[in-house]
Amino acid sequence: LNLCIGLVAIVVGMTITKWGIRRTFMMGSGLLIIGTLWLSQVTTQPWHYLVGFGVIVGCGIGMGTIVALSTAVTRWFVRYRGRAMALAMTASGFAGFIGAPAMNKVIAATNGDWRMAWMIVTGIAILSGIIACLFVKERPQDIGQVPDGSEPDPAAKAASSVNTLVTKYAWTPAEVYKSYIYWLTVVAAAASQWPFFFFTAHWIMHLRGKGISPADAAFAMGLFTMGGILGRLISGWLMDRMAARYVMMLGICCYFVGSYLAVVAGPAAMMAAYIAAICYGAGFGWSFVAQNTMLGHFFGMAAYPKVNGNLQAVTAVMVSAAGVVGGKLFDMYKSYTPAFELNAAICAVGILCLVFATMPKAPNVAGKTSAPNA
Repeated sequence: LNLCIGLVAIVVGMTITKWGIRRTFMMGSGLLIIGTLWLSQVTTQPWHYLVGFGVIVGCGIGMGTIVALSTAVTRWFVRYRGRAMALAMTASGFAGFIGAPAMNKVIAATNGDWRMAWMIVTGIAILSGIIACLFVKERPQDIGQVPDGSEPDPAAKAASSVNTLVTKYAWTPAEVYKSYIYWLTVVAAAASQWPFFFFTAHWIMHLRGKGISPADAAFAMGLFTMGGILGRLISGWLMDRMAARYVMMLGICCYFVGSYLAVVAGPAAMMAAYIAAICYGAGFGWSFVAQNTMLGHFFGMAAYPKVNGNLQAVTAVMVSAAGVVGGKLFDMYKSYTPAFELNAAICAVGILCLVFATMPKAPNVAGKTSAPNA
């Protein structure tokens, strides 16, 4: 699932450029409808589930979420881009926090009929496609506005011209790919996602291995989701006030605290487990909002769909092995401590990359001048 979400991001960048955000959202909803119908009506074998959930649903999520959503926010917001990105991306956190318990109740009420649960997801995907079709607008200019929904005026333009957090140059994807700043950002993004992918795969097993009860472990997982929401909101607020790389560094630092507390957690140290879960959730949500906003700040909205799609694909390949590597380390050492230590080391690499990921300088291109991203 995670691998397909990332790999399809390259295609998403192309579809946004060619057909627009609205149609890309609708294609994502269409794939989700196909995938959930497959799961509810066809699936009887493990490979059916792998194809339906891993490939079709994975591609649907990739088409209808991260790249399309972040592109829309980047086009519609400049001054408040960080906060807008954070608010938009809290949707997934609330969906997990509210939707998962509700779906469990549905399954329990229908004597374990998980097929009915997938039919409900089909209905949600249909509703999502209808909303995208009716209400998504490609750009504020299409309805006579400018980013942030304000009216164009000299004061706004003057404020924009001195905003050092946002590039004024209209980068092309080819120019972005030649910039070492972009590739430092890609490595930093992968470093910030590796601990998250490991954590979601092994956190419950880690706590159970420590002797923590299933109920307490489930509660800690719920705090992990809430920590992601909190991290996104903090990151969005900071992104509008300070340099993007510093915001992302702060987010990655949450993993250091979380890794230490995860190691010392146990039945007699449940608070450590709870705070570790919050820190890991916050670390991912915080750095993920910063990463998506930073690309818009650094390279502008014209190149954004393609370069962000490429970043999502590359990082998906790089971090998709996090769960497997964590499991291998546990098998070798009979403990998750080495895996958490590896997480901390990878995070240190990410922070080192961000130290050098300053605002990129616009290349000298004959006949091409810098221009505000409106």
